[in-house]
Amino acid sequence: MKKRLFAVLIAAATIGAFAGGTTMLQANDNGAKLQIAGGETESSQDAQTEGSDSSDSSAQSATEVAASLPTGNIAKADQPEVTEQQAENSGVSEVATDVMPALVSITNMSVQKVQDWFSGRTYEAQGESAGTGVIMGENDDELLIVTNNHVVADSDELTVSFIDEKSVSAQVKGTDASNDLAVVAVKLKDIPDETLKKIRVANVGDSDDVKVGEQVVAIGNALNYGQSVTTGIVSALNRDITVTDGSTQVNYEDLIQTDAAINPGNSGGALLNMSGEVIGINSAKAGENGVEGMGYAIPTSKALPIIEKLMNKTTRSKVDEKDAAYIGITGEEVTSDVQQLYGMPAGIYIASVGDNTPASDAGLTRGMIITKFDDTSVSSMSDLTDLLQYYKGGEKVTITVAQQGEGGKYKESDISLKLGLRSKYVSSTQ
Repeated sequence: MKKRLFAVLIAAATIGAFAGGTTMLQANDNGAKLQIAGGETESSQDAQTEGSDSSDSSAQSATEVAASLPTGNIAKADQPEVTEQQAENSGVSEVATDVMPALVSITNMSVQKVQDWFSGRTYEAQGESAGTGVIMGENDDELLIVTNNHVVADSDELTVSFIDEKSVSAQVKGTDASNDLAVVAVKLKDIPDETLKKIRVANVGDSDDVKVGEQVVAIGNALNYGQSVTTGIVSALNRDITVTDGSTQVNYEDLIQTDAAINPGNSGGALLNMSGEVIGINSAKAGENGVEGMGYAIPTSKALPIIEKLMNKTTRSKVDEKDAAYIGITGEEVTSDVQQLYGMPAGIYIASVGDNTPASDAGLTRGMIITKFDDTSVSSMSDLTDLLQYYKGGEKVTITVAQQGEGGKYKESDISLKLGLRSKYVSSTQ
C-alpha cells in the first residue's frame, strides 16, 4: 500500500493562548498536508504515559475484546433499532441521542515553556486545551474513558465534563503515544449520583465489518463548544499517514478515512456506525487548502487490544520532587529516517551511561535502543522524562531494549532496573 505523508493538525482545541487555533505539524509527500483532528491545543499536556504496543494484539475480534473490557453498574448506551431505510434517512438523530451519554469533553491544563524570540529568554505559561473522550469501561473504583494521547499529553490537570455538564477531576491511566491512544480514569466517588444515572458506557463494534460507502456518524467537542454531531460515509479503509513535528515523524497505519466533518476538539471522539456502535476513535484530518472531507479514525480492531491493556494499568499520580526517579542516561530519538536507513527500531538510542548509576547497575550500555519503559512505548527522551514523573526512586521497572545481533537485525530483550532517587544523583553533580 502506498504510504502518504502529510502535514498534520492535532485537533485538540486550543482554549488558551499560546498560538490560537490548532497545532500544525509538518510532513512531506506529494505536497499533501494533513491535520491531526484533536481538540485544539493551547497547552501541552502532562501524560502519565503507560502505553502498550499494538504488536501484542491477539487474534480476537474487536467485539470479543470489547466484551472483556471492565464493566460495572453503569448501563450500556441504548442501541437504535434502525432499518436500512431509516439508516439512509433519519437514523442519525437516533444514533446521536442514544450515544451522547457516553461522550465526554476533556479539558487539559498545562504549563509550557515559551521562548521570547526578541530577548531569547524562556518563560512558563499556562495553557488550556480541549478534546473528547468516549466512556468505554468501569472498574470497582473508576470510570474509564478512551481518548487520543495528544489530548492528554503533558497535562498538569485534567477535567472531564459529562452530558449534564457536571465536571470532575481526572487522571491519565495510560497512554500509547505511537498509536495516539490514551485511557483517562475518573474516580466513581467523585461523580455525583445524578450524573451516574445519566451517563452510559458506549457499545463497541468491529471495524473489520465496516465497508467503504457505509454511513457513519462522528460526535465530538468541536471547537470546545460542547458535543456536536456530523455525518458522512466511510471514504476508504486501511489508510496510512505519516505526521512530522520538526525532526520527529510518527506513522499512523490502517486508519478509517471518512468525509464526516472532523474539527479541532473532535480528537478522541467517536466514529459510529448506524447501529450506534463505536467503530473508530477520531484522530486526524487533512487540512491543506483545497482539501475537503478527509478525516481519519483509529479503527476499533486496532485500538481495542491496546485499550484493554491500558485499562488494566495501575492509575498513577505525579510524585513529589523529593521522591523523583533517576536512571542515568543520555539518549537520542531514533528518527524515521534513521530507522529506514539503518533498520533500527523506533525508540531512544542510548548515547551515554553514567558511572555508578541505576542504568549502569542494570547493565544498560551505549548503543542499546530503549523501546519500552514499564511496558510503555517510548520514542524520545521527552517521552521517558514524562513517564518518570509518575515513578518514585527505589521502584523496580522493566526496560525493554533492542540490540543489534546476527545479520545486523535488532532483537528485543527485557532488563530489570531499580530506579534511583534523582536528588541523590543531581545534587552530586552540581
